[in-house]
Amino acid sequence: MYAGTFGATTQGVDGLIISVEVDSANGMPAFDIVGLPSTAVRESKERMK
Repeated sequence: MYAGTFGATTQGVDGLIISVEVDSANGMPAFDIVGLPSTAVRESKERMK
C-alpha cells in the first residue's frame, strides 16, 4: 500500500515543505533515504527499526 503526505521543517528562519512517501508491502524489509541526508538522518534508519 502506498501513502504520501507533506510536512514542514525550518532551516534557519525559513520554512521548507517536505514530502514523505511510504510503500508498505509484503516481502523483505528495506529502508531508503534519497537526496542528501545528513549524518543524523542516516542514523535515524537504525532508530526506525
